[in-house]
Amino acid sequence: MGTTKNTELRSTGWFGQEGKLGFIHRSWLKNQGTPHEMFDGRPVIGIANSWSDLTPCNAHLRRVAEHVKRGVYRAGGYPLEFPTMSLGETIMRPSTMLFRNLMSMDVEETLRANPIDGVVLLAGCDKTTPAQLMGAASVDLPTIMVTGGPMLSGRWQGKAIGSGTDVWRFSEEVRAGKMSGTDFTAAEACMSRSQGHCMTMGTASTMACITEALGLAPSGSAAIPATDARRFTVAEHAGQQIVDLVRDDLRFSQIATRAAFENAIRANAAIGGSTNAVLHLLALAGRLEVPLELEDFDRLARDVPTLVNLMPSGQYLMEDFYYAGGLPAVMRQIDHLLNQDVITVDQHSLAENLARAEHWNADVIRPATDPLLPAGTGTAVLRGNLCPSGAVVKQSAASPDLMRHRGRALVFDSIEEYDEAVDDPSLEVDASTVLVVRYAGPSGYPGMPEIGNLALPRKLLEQGVTDMVRISDARMSGTSYGTVILHAAPEAAVGGPISLVRTGDWIELDVPARTLTLDVDEAELDRRRAAWSPPRPAAERGYVRMYIDHVQQADRGCDLDFLLGGSGAPVPRRPF
Repeated sequence: MGTTKNTELRSTGWFGQEGKLGFIHRSWLKNQGTPHEMFDGRPVIGIANSWSDLTPCNAHLRRVAEHVKRGVYRAGGYPLEFPTMSLGETIMRPSTMLFRNLMSMDVEETLRANPIDGVVLLAGCDKTTPAQLMGAASVDLPTIMVTGGPMLSGRWQGKAIGSGTDVWRFSEEVRAGKMSGTDFTAAEACMSRSQGHCMTMGTASTMACITEALGLAPSGSAAIPATDARRFTVAEHAGQQIVDLVRDDLRFSQIATRAAFENAIRANAAIGGSTNAVLHLLALAGRLEVPLELEDFDRLARDVPTLVNLMPSGQYLMEDFYYAGGLPAVMRQIDHLLNQDVITVDQHSLAENLARAEHWNADVIRPATDPLLPAGTGTAVLRGNLCPSGAVVKQSAASPDLMRHRGRALVFDSIEEYDEAVDDPSLEVDASTVLVVRYAGPSGYPGMPEIGNLALPRKLLEQGVTDMVRISDARMSGTSYGTVILHAAPEAAVGGPISLVRTGDWIELDVPARTLTLDVDEAELDRRRAAWSPPRPAAERGYVRMYIDHVQQADRGCDLDFLLGGSGAPVPRRPF
């Protein structure tokens, strides 16, 4: 490849103009020392950088951007870096999910409004990756994503500790009196010991792998540690490659096809990926008008075993995953289930990329003949009168003995209400209780926070209980574990059945049958429904109110309804 297909680059509408318009566009960029030959018709490459001190996962992306620029220059392009909104998962409140769509709008409109022929997206933290993908998808330029990479493995007392996963474990050990506050603080200093995103198979690592599986990131790039020199080599090669994609007019939508989405869903099952991937892939498909349904995540994953032995489903971390062969080694194990003729940003088919895959550690990446977990133990989609539009559970991180369970509900109308009660020794709860927290969905909280992995009641922790069935219309961190039923839709704030549950009701979970049932007769539910009234919106103005009014439910990916589909990147209109 490399033969120019474009009759005219988008950027020509700015820099190729005669008279005052061309003068203005070129002259002001020359104030940075840009020589005139950079405006000679070469591809202009945007570098969308989500660097921010407030987003620790992405705080090293300035250096990554410099390597992308080198590659663009080497390939004969003109790189222009620009900032995007950035979403710091560990810092922002109430939830970065509230702002994923806003960040995508920022990316979309920046790309549409500027003289950009192709773009390299730089992201890493949980919502920055899908937000940039969604924004770029709506404009449909040639696109490559380079993620920032995971942190080095945490080490404490001679053992590996993982982002999030061990935070939840340690905090419950402290509450149960099994770990001292001093040790808890010491572990805090040992966990996040380098630049990069979470090094467990949380949402950040999952979305990096998903992007690679879609063909939108360089093959083999997802798992490279953030501090590894090969991360910067990948960035430089991406800078070169995006110039070729522009010259060949290979656009986002030509790579992210239905077949590519099917590959991503199956890859997510094989790696034991985050339930958040369901929301992000549904939203991305909506931007591209690719037909994708919630049921696809269950149906397509049923034949896929869990192969990757990483926290929270297993024992290792992303650094080990990279040394074991990374995502290509996983996808090669299940290549008979994949659409191998899809094209990737490497301008090779998936089959060509996987032919070069190497597998170095059969304990970290298990062979398909000896998987970590058998086929059908990935994300399960549940239906029933408690979640008619669906709910999800990550089976690989749940307790097998709770996959079928019947218990009485203990209901809370907010996570704050639950937090106030959870350590009360008089709380009427036992190991069979089904904990329900609601009004934490997309519009209700707002922003669908990661609170679904409810902390267990202290008195049960002291009794040695380690897991319970928990149900919410919220999300949970991809680093979390437990028998946690998430994304119950429709959510409570819009009158979904979860809003009708009362303490003492019987709830029956049957994951093998894919059902979640509230054992209350329909006449009684009708009475409760008639007495229900919607909560007051959490905001009266600004973006948050717009979000509340327009956000779709979890089964559609929580995008804003008016952002479905893409309008492409038209030739610019005259500005003056």
